[in-house]
Amino acid sequence: MNEFTAIGPLVGGLLIGLGASLLLLANGKVAGISGIFAGILFRKRGETAWRAAFVAGLVLGGLALVAAHPRAFPSAGGGGSLGLAIAAGLLVGCGARLGNGCTSGHGVCGLSRLSRRSLVATLTFMATAAITVYVSRHVLGAAR
Repeated sequence: MNEFTAIGPLVGGLLIGLGASLLLLANGKVAGISGIFAGILFRKRGETAWRAAFVAGLVLGGLALVAAHPRAFPSAGGGGSLGLAIAAGLLVGCGARLGNGCTSGHGVCGLSRLSRRSLVATLTFMATAAITVYVSRHVLGAAR
């Protein structure tokens, strides 16, 4: 998958925006993944079912995409370390809780609601990502 085409990202972005909008309009809920997942873990009364369905839809949608286009995910064959993936997921989850939301909540939902806190959080995420890429490629010399 060496040739970039904007169709996939465009359709994906439209679906994410549509899903976030429908959840907000239909239920008054923000589609921030860390908040939704935390509600499952900490059993928010009366909200576990829709939260579990939302997360299940994310997982099943990803699995369906891997089944339909396996070459689009070269690492889906299990080439990585499961322990490292679990540790990374836990660290991301802790960071999302510390930041009062994850990139999806702040970047997609917060910015669309004109939240100043989400603007600051998203700018922080983006700056941190840019610095990390620069350091890993140009300071540490990691392979591209």
